Amino acid sequence: MVTPEQDRAAAHAAASGESAALAIDAGTISARLDRLPATRSIWKLVVLLSLGFFFELYDLLYSGYVAPGLVRSGLLTATTHGLFGTTGVASFIAALFAGLFVGTIACGFLADRFGRRAIFTWSLLWYTVANVIMAFQETALGLNVWRFIAGVGIGVELVTIGTYIAELVPRQIRGRAFACEQAVGFTAVPIVAFLAYLLVPHAFFGLDGWRWVVLIGAHGALFVWWIRRALPESPRWLAQQGRLDEANRVMTALEARVQAEYGRPLPPPEPVVAMPERGRFRDMWVPPYRSRTLMMVIFNVFQTVGFYGFANWVPTLLIKQGITITTSLLYSSIIALAAPLGPVIGLAIADRFERKSVIVVTAGAIMVCGLWFSQVSNALLLVGLGVCLTLASNIMSYSYHAYQTELFPTSIRARAVGFVYSWSRFSAIFTAFLIAAALRQFGSTGVFVLIAGAMLIVMAAIGLMGPRTKGRALEAISR
Repeated sequence: MVTPEQDRAAAHAAASGESAALAIDAGTISARLDRLPATRSIWKLVVLLSLGFFFELYDLLYSGYVAPGLVRSGLLTATTHGLFGTTGVASFIAALFAGLFVGTIACGFLADRFGRRAIFTWSLLWYTVANVIMAFQETALGLNVWRFIAGVGIGVELVTIGTYIAELVPRQIRGRAFACEQAVGFTAVPIVAFLAYLLVPHAFFGLDGWRWVVLIGAHGALFVWWIRRALPESPRWLAQQGRLDEANRVMTALEARVQAEYGRPLPPPEPVVAMPERGRFRDMWVPPYRSRTLMMVIFNVFQTVGFYGFANWVPTLLIKQGITITTSLLYSSIIALAAPLGPVIGLAIADRFERKSVIVVTAGAIMVCGLWFSQVSNALLLVGLGVCLTLASNIMSYSYHAYQTELFPTSIRARAVGFVYSWSRFSAIFTAFLIAAALRQFGSTGVFVLIAGAMLIVMAAIGLMGPRTKGRALEAISR
């Protein structure tokens, strides 16, 4: 364990030695970050951000698991009479994604303007409060309005956490850092599924079980201040803002801790050309970012159909295939246990394979497993295919979250990721209604044919247009 005295001594050595000899600019700060060994201090930062992602995913993904309870309570209906009806489960899901769209496209710039740390904190508090209020609503309109408001905060948080992680970790573990984030985050899925299995069919102290599922997730607010105290601001962001002294102080302290844990001098930083300090929206539309922006917009529009088309509808799809509400929630809980396993696999493979290749392969797996899932009724095979779908979806998830943060420079990273990612939220608004319509007209087969078509487009967009990023510095990818 590193003592305070060792920390101060190492910090003094770093400040008076190497870092003082180097001209402090954004390129220098990035080079000093990328040469750091992946010691305990680096992984601690990743885990702390991942805990924030855990509460975010809990709130994002409980929709499908509380949906049977909302229908049972009479607040919502399983399907809608018209394509865009506002009293069905689809409207509840659509309200969330409408909020996510606003949060990502209109508010993604906040982290570029005010910093990663501040926006990480306040967006988490925002959606927690909104969810508490939503848990006590008695009408479909009230549910949808507060689900929308919560979605705005979740959307901002999604953009901020990915940007934060990409900028805090050295390049050689960037893929594994995102896999860790997703592994910790996706443990929320089996937890919320199991809580739904235990609580949704019942009422406690006069409150329906689905309300308890929502309120339990709101306890994330209790941890947010503890998490933020241990997180430094992104030194890359500080440097890009021209706050070079602050960036240097953050880097010096981090280097001191890492060197004390490493037990020997840090490797010398490689020269990095600094990117422009300020960024604007129009910077996304000049080469090479224009083609990357278009590629990720196409990808995000269609990946949502596969990911949320299954994740948000698992219990409902199983019920449509003749399984009771209690049994469907049990099967969903078992399938949900696989959610964190995909990113755990990623901890072993994330930095070994090109991220664009992993995205293409997993999209193909979603297509095949989904079509097969729609044709079977055997319990063991249903659960097995559900597990395969979940693994493929979540491996694809950590891969593209890492990938889209790598494609843009620090000056516009949060803004650009927010813009391209917002199209997945926009798509999801309509995906909920399209899946509800396909389920009503064609059953589970129709739903998975829709998903398969979307995955083909995902494979083509990333496979044909995506640049390679494995093992490269963020600044090198930006150039």
